[in-house]
Amino acid sequence: MGEEAQELQLQQIDANEAKQTFSSEENSFPDQVMNGSIMMRKKSRYYLKIAIYAALVLVGQSAATLLGRLYFVKGGKSKWMATVVQLAGFPILFPYYFFISSTKKLTKNINSNIIDPNQASVFMLAFVYVSIGLFAGLLCYLFSFGLLYLPVSTFTLICSSQLGFNALFGYFLNSLKLTPCIINSLVLLTISSSLLVFQSESSSSTDASKKMYVIGFICTLAASAGYGLVLSLTQLAFKKVVKSESFKAVMDMIIYQSLVATCVTLVGLFASGEWNSLKKEMEEYEMGKGSYVLDLTFTAISWQVFNIGCVGLIFEFSALFSNAISVVGLPIVPILAVVFFQDKMHGIKAISMVLAGWGFVSYMYQQYLDESNVEANKRDTPHVTNTKGNSPLEVDDRRG
Repeated sequence: MGEEAQELQLQQIDANEAKQTFSSEENSFPDQVMNGSIMMRKKSRYYLKIAIYAALVLVGQSAATLLGRLYFVKGGKSKWMATVVQLAGFPILFPYYFFISSTKKLTKNINSNIIDPNQASVFMLAFVYVSIGLFAGLLCYLFSFGLLYLPVSTFTLICSSQLGFNALFGYFLNSLKLTPCIINSLVLLTISSSLLVFQSESSSSTDASKKMYVIGFICTLAASAGYGLVLSLTQLAFKKVVKSESFKAVMDMIIYQSLVATCVTLVGLFASGEWNSLKKEMEEYEMGKGSYVLDLTFTAISWQVFNIGCVGLIFEFSALFSNAISVVGLPIVPILAVVFFQDKMHGIKAISMVLAGWGFVSYMYQQYLDESNVEANKRDTPHVTNTKGNSPLEVDDRRG
């Protein structure tokens, strides 16, 4: 009887333990569902931000390039003015910038006793903004040379080389891993625009002499290489110096470097003497004074739209991804040039667009593989949590 009583007691203990286990699992199930729902919303918001930034890059780049070319085609001659409008539109960002700045100050007041040990010094931030701003001003001037002396198709072809330069600099500066899919993407995106060099351009596309054509080619190639370097340096600055994960950091990067670059180009505009000819240039503009002002104004706005998208993609993803989106948009410009500048559409341009799409898909497939690997690692090690709350895609070039 004693043994039977002991067995019954053990069975009752086991039953109680089973009930407790089932109860805990039952209570944890809603928590798991809620956590999964929160993660899905975070990923959806992340992908939405990526899509918005990419759209800003494509729309801003296409509009700014066409408007910049229109300025020269219709009688504009000042390379410094064409450079200034690429940079001087940043004041339109001030209302939103002050809004998010005031929001951050309020947060700081609430958490006034918390000191961020990773906050960069004012001197280091100033050095980053000034150095990148000076470099950006020089690159914009070189791009103006190319846009003046080269046909739109040739200009976009040379600009596509910036993706290769960006990958090269990203390998050394940002620990970029050149996987087969990435290399395939780089090759396809470069070839897609390089094919345009084999098409015949009509003589009406540009009136530049052969010497000026060569100068424009060299300037655009140098600017493309420099632009790839600037993107990689910007990503490195976010990682090593800025160390901030707020959109305000993106706005700071855009506004302060644009301020420096604008000041430099304004000095060049006055020092070169081109300022004195702007009034005459506006009066002789083929489309009239009003169109002259509107062209320059919307060119400036379009470049700022492009800058927001470009820096946003660098911040959220990587410099190479930002450049890949930019290069994907390059074949769009020759297509639009058919409508606005009566450029001829050749089969090579169609092939170029197909290769560009293929290259972009190859790049995105690599990001899908990276995300799948991260998700698999999370399932294998469930105790490891992502404290930053970032999407797995954000590991792309932050491995460093």
